[in-house]
Amino acid sequence: MTHPTHIRRDLTGDRPLLTALQLAKRGLPVLPLREGKGPMGNCRGCRKNACGGRPNMKTPGPCTCPAPCHAWAAATTNPHILTSAVWAPAWQQAAAVAYHPGGAGLTVVDLDNSGAAAWARQNLPATRTVPSTRGEHWIYLGTMTSTNAVRPGVDIKSLMSYARWLGPGIGTMAQLPDVVRALAVKEPAAAQPAARPVGVAAPAGGGQCPHRSPAYLERGIAMAEQRIEEAPDGIHRTVYRMFLAVLSAHGRCGCLTETHIGRLFTAAQGRGESLRHCEDAWSNAVAVLGM
Repeated sequence: MTHPTHIRRDLTGDRPLLTALQLAKRGLPVLPLREGKGPMGNCRGCRKNACGGRPNMKTPGPCTCPAPCHAWAAATTNPHILTSAVWAPAWQQAAAVAYHPGGAGLTVVDLDNSGAAAWARQNLPATRTVPSTRGEHWIYLGTMTSTNAVRPGVDIKSLMSYARWLGPGIGTMAQLPDVVRALAVKEPAAAQPAARPVGVAAPAGGGQCPHRSPAYLERGIAMAEQRIEEAPDGIHRTVYRMFLAVLSAHGRCGCLTETHIGRLFTAAQGRGESLRHCEDAWSNAVAVLGM
């Protein structure tokens, strides 16, 4: 099976079934989409989940019929299923092709508008990009939990989700970074604050330093400060995500100092976060990353 990163650039999508077969041959599990980007409706035998399939589509359930009945779970690379008589009506009505990113070992950051795309260019590592109707799809190697609305105009599509095929895109596909994984992480509600009256200690480090200059770290801290200061709402969640992003990028090599941490805490407290909440968020981020 050819790896999905080597999909040819000559797939036009003019004929959904032909495009689906070409994509399936290269390792992308595919399914037909109706007009409006939704998956095809259940087949007669699976109406209202009579077969036992899960209504939330998170698992395919015991259904074994070959029809495209359960959204992402229907996606397949099997050409015999794609061209079967059961699937024929779906392809005849199909307006587009979708694929299951997680099934191909991929994650799609779906940027729904120009503002979200601008945010990604400032905050996410470069990777393969595909223009969409209103924004862009950024595609990374690796899988994670799919989560919608991780921030305004940003959805994550990977495991148990589907994305519309919009073309091969441009650029080299990068490994899924921690900063994207962090977008889907919810801060543990029951975590206790660190056992210290004020402040937190910088990580001990010891890992290999990826920074080419002190400016790289300075830029990361400044960007985190700016995101905190400009967050329109959900400040507690924003603070946690920024702490998590900074730690994932700079926390293992020993470059991050208590001065840097103090700047982040100051930015958070300037938006109304208490010192205790800052310490809780930092401790939770350290725990999530296993540091």
